[in-house]
Amino acid sequence: MGLFDRLFSSGSGANSAASGPKARKPAETVYLDADQSSSLGDVNFMRRSNTIRRTFPGTADSPGNKEMVAEVASMEAKLEKVSEGLPGAASDSGPVSLSDGVPKPVKKTFAQTMSQAELDQRKKGSAVGVNVPGGPAAIKQEKEQKAAASSSAQPALANQPSALNTAKPGAIDPFKQMVKDLNS
Repeated sequence: MGLFDRLFSSGSGANSAASGPKARKPAETVYLDADQSSSLGDVNFMRRSNTIRRTFPGTADSPGNKEMVAEVASMEAKLEKVSEGLPGAASDSGPVSLSDGVPKPVKKTFAQTMSQAELDQRKKGSAVGVNVPGGPAAIKQEKEQKAAASSSAQPALANQPSALNTAKPGAIDPFKQMVKDLNS
């Protein structure tokens, strides 16, 4: 026990045991104002007002640079200058029209009838025969070959009805015939 008694005792061992616990002084109540009681630092520095200037680029609707200047203090803030086109800008747009929110009527357009010649002319474009190997040039060459074959010396072969030409649209009979030919 001697070790802890020596550490925590203020005087010598014999004197401290005889004197007993020290009597405390009555505490005095002290009231400080807000500036003295704060531990935030320099209160006057925090209370000073700062001028903040912000600039913004313009938009397509409102071109040009925009600027907003605000005076800011610790307890209050006020806008000193706001450019036109920014939120908070007082705009005196003049007389108010009652039809501002009403949409304009839609212009109606109708399809016009097309003559057969005009339709044929439009079909001659590059969209015809897009998925054909060789493209429009190959289609043109095939047409020339058919025209030459029909005028050649073998009209009997060209006029013979084949299974593909006589079939109705959507019929699968020609394909069945091709499968039979492959299997045999």
